[in-house]
Amino acid sequence: QVQLVESGGGLVQAGGSLSLSCAASGSISSINTMAWYRQAPGKQRELVASIISGGRMNYADSVKGRFTISRDNAKYTLYLQMNSLKPEDTAVYYCNVLGHIGWGRAFNSWGQGTQVTVSS
Repeated sequence: QVQLVESGGGLVQAGGSLSLSCAASGSISSINTMAWYRQAPGKQRELVASIISGGRMNYADSVKGRFTISRDNAKYTLYLQMNSLKPEDTAVYYCNVLGHIGWGRAFNSWGQGTQVTVSS
């Protein structure tokens, strides 16, 4: 089993910054993809940013230029630096990790979610 522990959510003013982290633990052999999703009340879950094992990063158009995804491979930790925050960024943010445990056993784990609230 792979467990994800998220931290860094909170309340910030519009234009401010916040940094999220997600630490994966368990018998991990490799990680293929790490990503951040978010879900606002009444809306579908949205992919915010992702990074694959080779280092390629992708961002939703709504956060390009404001958010930066990064990882620490040695610590199996994912980060999301959020700058120039807007009220529409308010949502529960979820960490997602795809990889393998042992030899050839795939896993798909989700964090419990952390609330990010951006006030005007």
